[in-house]
Amino acid sequence: MTTDKQTGMVIKSQSGFYTILCDDDTQITARIRGRLKKERKDATIVAVGDQVRWQTLPEGGKVIEEIFERDRALARLKPLSSGRGTRRWDRKGYLREREQVIIANPDQVVFVIACAQPEPRLRMLDRLLVGAERQHIPPLICANKVDLVDAEEARKLFRSYMHIGYDVIYTSARTGEGVQALHARLAGQISALIGPSGVGKTSLLNAIQPELGKRVKEVSLATGKGKHTTTVAELVPLEVGGWVADTPGIRALALFDLDPEEIDAYFPDIAPYVPKCTFSDCSHRVEPGCAVRAALQAGEIDEHRYESFVRLHQEHQKLADMYWWGIDEQSMP
Repeated sequence: MTTDKQTGMVIKSQSGFYTILCDDDTQITARIRGRLKKERKDATIVAVGDQVRWQTLPEGGKVIEEIFERDRALARLKPLSSGRGTRRWDRKGYLREREQVIIANPDQVVFVIACAQPEPRLRMLDRLLVGAERQHIPPLICANKVDLVDAEEARKLFRSYMHIGYDVIYTSARTGEGVQALHARLAGQISALIGPSGVGKTSLLNAIQPELGKRVKEVSLATGKGKHTTTVAELVPLEVGGWVADTPGIRALALFDLDPEEIDAYFPDIAPYVPKCTFSDCSHRVEPGCAVRAALQAGEIDEHRYESFVRLHQEHQKLADMYWWGIDEQSMP
């Protein structure tokens, strides 16, 4: 028999143990009830930001009994050690994907991209923005390390995103530029700082609230790639109210369960032209009468954004073909 049924929000996940902020503002550590593991084999069972119900066992341990339905979540394909997404076939020959929830129920996501060291990965930013658009999560783009480049160069890099309508904040954890503006946007919200390793997410948290005491390592000079300094997902409280998640650096991002035919709807700069295409199933690559490509040629759609769309569409079209025709998974480049 179990006792003390309570609810709360998961604020930390590490090695099968979950720290829960209870409704009475106390914190407890719990594990997952075994039956829940069987019910969700192909998805993150419990993620930071989840609302859960837990119980105390007679011997004193605590277990999560129920995970409430998520209002929204930023997710990706669970990566293998190689960094590629996890895709496999079940016994019936159907393609199965394993979902990794980065954060559940956020009020907003802050996508941190370095202006330099490491080089800005705008294609990854485009994928992250698609994930946010799909889940109706308000995104904020944080262009960090502006002290390493010319101010005009930094703004040129992200000008197309501002033109689309995305909010962009330019920051430097080293000089303090933009830190207060970012701090104000985080106040009172449940947020996640997400981006590749080495872009300065943890340094920004230290600049906002130094006593968080997060470990920070310099970007590897040998490879130009960031070293992972955050190894667990965790929500940390802000003195001004709200919570922010410092998430492990993302080296690769494959979006989970994305239909190729819906991708254009998640590009706000492309979506308005789609109804004007001659063909309703236009892929916006080769068809005559494509309004998207006409807008591209007219300079109304940024070329790098269009290329991001094409790559994402091709990737998920191949996955759709694999699902329906049973093409060997290893044939995918």
